[in-house]
Amino acid sequence: MAFQKSSHTFTKIHLKALHTNNFKILFALSFTVFINMLSFAQDIPKSGITIDRSVKDSIVVSTDSLLLPKVSEKAQDSTLKDSIKPKPKKELLEHTVKYHAVDYTKFNQKEHKLYLYNEATIDYGDMNIAAGNITIDYTKNTVYAKGITDTIGGYTQKPVFTQGSNVVEPDSIIFNTKTKKALIFNSKTEQGDGTIIASLTKKENDSVYFLKNAKYTTAEDLEDPEYYIRLLKAKIVPGKKIVTGAAGLYIYDIPTPVWLPFSFFPQSEKQTSGIIIPSFGEQNNRGYFLQNGGYYLAISDYVDLALLGDYYTNGSYGFRTESTYAKRYKFRGNLGFRYENLINSERGFPDYSKSTIYNIRWSHSQDGKSNPNSRFSASVNLGSSSYYQTSVNQINTGAFLNNTLSSSVSYSKTFQGELQPNISLTATHSQNTNTQQINMTLPTFQGSLGRIYPFASKAGTKKGIIQNVNLQYSVRGENRINTTDSLFFKKEMFDDAKAGFQHNIPLTTNFKLFKYFSLSASSNFNEVWTFKTIEKSYDAVTKKTTTEDINGFDAFRTYNFSTSLGTTIYGMFNFEKEGKDTELKAIRHIVRPSISYNINPAFDKYYDTAEVVNADGLTAAEIDAIYNNVNLEYTRFEQGIFGSPGNNFSSSMGISVSNNLEAKVRDKDSTATEPKKITLLNNLNFSTSYNFAGDSLQWSPVRMSGGTQLFNNQMSVNFGATLDPYALDNNNTRINKFNIDNGGSLFRLTSANLTTSWSLSSRKGGDKDKNKKGIEENLRSGGRDDDLFGISEDFANQQIDNEDEKEEEEKPSEYYNYSIPWNLRIAYALNYSNNRRENEISSHSLMFSGDIKLSDKWSIGASSGYDLKNAGFTYTQLRFERDLMSWRMNFSWVPFSTRSSWNFFIGIKSNILKDLKYEKRNQPDLQL
Repeated sequence: MAFQKSSHTFTKIHLKALHTNNFKILFALSFTVFINMLSFAQDIPKSGITIDRSVKDSIVVSTDSLLLPKVSEKAQDSTLKDSIKPKPKKELLEHTVKYHAVDYTKFNQKEHKLYLYNEATIDYGDMNIAAGNITIDYTKNTVYAKGITDTIGGYTQKPVFTQGSNVVEPDSIIFNTKTKKALIFNSKTEQGDGTIIASLTKKENDSVYFLKNAKYTTAEDLEDPEYYIRLLKAKIVPGKKIVTGAAGLYIYDIPTPVWLPFSFFPQSEKQTSGIIIPSFGEQNNRGYFLQNGGYYLAISDYVDLALLGDYYTNGSYGFRTESTYAKRYKFRGNLGFRYENLINSERGFPDYSKSTIYNIRWSHSQDGKSNPNSRFSASVNLGSSSYYQTSVNQINTGAFLNNTLSSSVSYSKTFQGELQPNISLTATHSQNTNTQQINMTLPTFQGSLGRIYPFASKAGTKKGIIQNVNLQYSVRGENRINTTDSLFFKKEMFDDAKAGFQHNIPLTTNFKLFKYFSLSASSNFNEVWTFKTIEKSYDAVTKKTTTEDINGFDAFRTYNFSTSLGTTIYGMFNFEKEGKDTELKAIRHIVRPSISYNINPAFDKYYDTAEVVNADGLTAAEIDAIYNNVNLEYTRFEQGIFGSPGNNFSSSMGISVSNNLEAKVRDKDSTATEPKKITLLNNLNFSTSYNFAGDSLQWSPVRMSGGTQLFNNQMSVNFGATLDPYALDNNNTRINKFNIDNGGSLFRLTSANLTTSWSLSSRKGGDKDKNKKGIEENLRSGGRDDDLFGISEDFANQQIDNEDEKEEEEKPSEYYNYSIPWNLRIAYALNYSNNRRENEISSHSLMFSGDIKLSDKWSIGASSGYDLKNAGFTYTQLRFERDLMSWRMNFSWVPFSTRSSWNFFIGIKSNILKDLKYEKRNQPDLQL
């Protein structure tokens, strides 16, 4: 017979499954078996008293109740009769006991043992025991379950204990029904993300287990784990903790010097609070450091908080807080605050400097099903303009090139009713990190009423010019603040705040004209309220204009009229020939021409002339010269947030043409019954205008734009150009003379642009984005939605969940695969400028990023670009990653730029052991 090695006979145990009253069940089972055997049915031996096995009487003696001696009533003591009736005893069997075995079910009267062999099962209520061999010893109150060993299948039919949803699969088990203790041999116990493999496990009770010479690992291959932590002695409290004695790290059964005198592994199905182990290193100008260490607070099931800090031996420090909150079907979001006090060099040295930077981020989204009539959202990213450029934390790598920070917090509500009133409050923020200028609206109020059709019939569709007449009302109020980074969050930032309201009532209608044309007409009434105007005066002596602010309510009103006429023209070019299956079937051309007319009256009544001061002693000729050389006309509303009324009459016509080209080609799929439709041009647009009221330069430049998709929509191309019909003089100024009349071409190209992006992949449909988390961090920081400028990397939480790896579509083949998975993203941008005969390429760049999976475990990636105009590489990031099954190794390198740095990391993926890691980095020096 062949026996399996003990080191390979282990099982999987869910410890909570042993929480039951086995003694009662086995006691009831023994009672039933004795009835079936018609032996010892009337005698249940007392505990501790053995039965004489020499007595083998098969005759059952029945005693008549009439032969029993009568008990005298006088002899009975009255104290034996209790007035309180005893509580009836609970039934011995609460459920029907069922047991079965394929080969045999045998009870040994001499040994007082019940044997079940081959696919043996015992069912009692929700409890089930299945094993190849089950033995119940009634003298020792034990149950022994094991598998069957044969020469063909080896060790089979290992025990399986099931109670409810809990399953226990030991190699073999001895359970004492009286003490509730058990010995489990060669067991495998799942505890959270890890597994404990022990040669011997002692079950003390339902909540405590003791192990000897065990292994703890998170590896998937438990037959040959790539690493484990050897536990000489351990105590397990299921679902709560694992406490061990001496514990050491082994890699492929090779011991390492990493040993601890004791260790503690928290075990919980819910998130728990705990310490975050920092990483350490050294930086040239700041000394040694501890970074990204702190504490994680599991506040509740809906919100958590991480407190992280950095410290450098030269006195620099920083801290950040990250909180994530969510409530299912309601909302979700995250909030973060980062602060860094950076000191460069040492006090007293010439390169000594000190700076303080901070950043606040908040993202909130509401589930659309939670409240359809109201919505709240937030996307905040504000702080020091130099934060992303001077921060030394690698999590900000992907946002290093950001030059704009923006924020928006909004709330909107729609009221039910016929007019459906809608209101919204929005606070916005825009910050230029180069100029350090900040524009904010605190807040913006918007309100509107639904569209009203005063002449439409109550039933049926709206027809004709009258029934389609509609109007709408909207109001917008703003409190706008313009400030700088140095005054941000200070009271001075509110000194120059501007506030105002704008009311708008558009009156429109549309109808069909001559069946094929669509005509629309609209008139718009606009009223602006402001709380601050200006008054100008001109000093004739100093020849300077002074402006004085006037506080108080004021308003102006404007109106205009516009109409447009458009149609759609379809053209079909058929290339099919009778008897031939041509590859190109047809081309469809869609043209949408439109012409519009706009009238904007002049509102001269809102314009004044600046008062001339210090005019005493000047002659009339001198005053006229001042008036002729200086424009003293102004409007008191010119610094308002909603603009100012125009003082020039405008009567203009606009012309636009849009084109769309589609083709039908033969489908490469032989099973397809219809031709395949492809897009040749998504759009090709031309637009210009002519001002009838202008005295010169009446034609505006022709603007052209277009775009298309190529290579099965993998490559997008967008282009544009501006064509000016007028010529330039010797001073490169536009003159009222057509360029063709000045010896040139019909149009003069003043600007052009071309942008393309191309995504390539070795897999059909593209490869899943392995940098998803880093790109999400880029977006939260205001960066790009791709990895062309690199990705953010949080080395404090390098370990990731294994969910992404479990989503692999197919298991990789064990044979060599010549096709190496890869993906490549390319972006190209070209801008040309020739407004004043510059005739130069203003910008010309190529950006690219990609990943290559050299093997099933090795992958490399890069993000870079090349400035074709200045002949130099742009910001570059190189990434190398090795999947070590239960471990992950990563190397990231920025070879040049002011943020040049590298980082090496290796650590365990599992969350419970993520602090078991090694990290070495070279951080960039502070750039001021």
